[in-house]
Amino acid sequence: MLGLRRAFAALLPRAGLPPAAAMSTLLISQERYAWLRELGLQEENPGVYNGRWGGRGQVVTTYCPANNEPIASVRQGNLEDYEETVKKAKEAWKVWADIPAPKRGEIVRQIGDALRQKIKVLGSLVSLEMGKIFVEGVGEVQEYVDVCDYAVGLSRMIGGPILPSERPGHALIEQWNPVGLVGVITAFNFPVAVYGWNSAIAMICGNACLWKGAPTTSLVSVAVTKIIAKVLEDNKLPGAICSLVCGGADIGTAMARDERMDLLSFTGSTKVGKQVALMVQERFGRSLLELGGNNAIIVFEDADLNLVIPSALFAAVGTAGQRCTTARRLFLHESIHDEVVAKLAKAYAQVRIGDPWDSDTLYGPLHTKEAVKMFLDAVEQAKQQGGSVVCGGKVINRPGNYVEPTIVTGLPHNAPIVHTETFAPILYVLKFKEEEEVFAWNNEVKQGLSSSIFTKDLGRIFRWLGPKGSDCGIVNVNIPTSGAEIGGAFGGEKHTGGGRESGSDSWKLYMRRST
Repeated sequence: MLGLRRAFAALLPRAGLPPAAAMSTLLISQERYAWLRELGLQEENPGVYNGRWGGRGQVVTTYCPANNEPIASVRQGNLEDYEETVKKAKEAWKVWADIPAPKRGEIVRQIGDALRQKIKVLGSLVSLEMGKIFVEGVGEVQEYVDVCDYAVGLSRMIGGPILPSERPGHALIEQWNPVGLVGVITAFNFPVAVYGWNSAIAMICGNACLWKGAPTTSLVSVAVTKIIAKVLEDNKLPGAICSLVCGGADIGTAMARDERMDLLSFTGSTKVGKQVALMVQERFGRSLLELGGNNAIIVFEDADLNLVIPSALFAAVGTAGQRCTTARRLFLHESIHDEVVAKLAKAYAQVRIGDPWDSDTLYGPLHTKEAVKMFLDAVEQAKQQGGSVVCGGKVINRPGNYVEPTIVTGLPHNAPIVHTETFAPILYVLKFKEEEEVFAWNNEVKQGLSSSIFTKDLGRIFRWLGPKGSDCGIVNVNIPTSGAEIGGAFGGEKHTGGGRESGSDSWKLYMRRST
């Protein structure tokens, strides 16, 4: 594959090239996008995999957020495909569960190696279809690789203790077994990594997986599954161990209501997550929810501003504000408020906006046109509620779904728009006076995913980490709200859902315990 800069500099149509009328309007049919075929993609792709590829549902075309041009299409699955896939996944589980955990770890290791071999081209697809910059796209695939490496070691460590019994000649054994079939529903903003967190850990625990990705990133789902499927097939294992059903709400609803789905991991909005949780709970099923986050950074008067400015910038505008861990609220001590706002606005003005595959770009487009409308609506609401736009707030005049990264000041901490998670690069900057009040303001929103303070006061740091500090699942000190590590459990409290994925003892969610 070409080098990073040359490989993607030519992706957009150039002046002087022959009109597209002479060829397919799909990007995949154009020579400059020929690298997509390295992933096994074509103009129309089957979106169901259960040991064989198929799909009898609607054909859906995905679009590049940087120019709104069609990339390729995927034939989704219908409910008949879903039913067939669940049955095959259940049968495949019987084979997989009999394989010793360390041997399952070896298969996951091979999956990680296969992903590593395709990391640049798969990261390019993430960039093209989701819209995040190329470095982030590659980084997301790397995260899946890292979780595979982590899972390999974990496959030799999972298990429970042998406990002393009060009865003579007896022992208490805590036995952990796989739950069976794990359904994984992922969102558009991390179309690779979130599935990786779930599948790698679920697999070494002895589970089969059935994945439904976001319809707008279906090509990523297909490409990743092709890589996994080859590893399974090379090892003469049933492909349905890692099944895929691309589809819409009908497939997601079927998964939530299906008693054969032993665990359902859902990543998405709080609104949809609540509906999923209720459907799963109605059948007394298990769910793992990773939902929204209205994340805050708190900056005290003793903070090192050389850390604060780049951290706040990265947390607020990274992935164009479309991370669940994006900083949406910035609380500044009143004594440094004006200075920080001025420095941050200057930093915002230097953000390099451009095509996500350009190696110089730091900030790309929003994922869809609907997201642009949501951004504009939120800016207008902020103004109506008394906010002042310091910078940004407008759509950028260029092809694609580009908006200006935005800073809003002057709003009260409890303004309705401040308490609303907007999946866009809007940062609400708020003043505070005392530690106690700002800790309370951090916690007053409904979500509880990520949070951070900037201070040199050790006492304050431990109060922040303690029972009366942040109520979030991820609590940071002197670093941004985004950028979690795989070794720790990832997830949040309250309306974020309470689920935990990736590291620590998150593996227990994918297993059942017998004593």
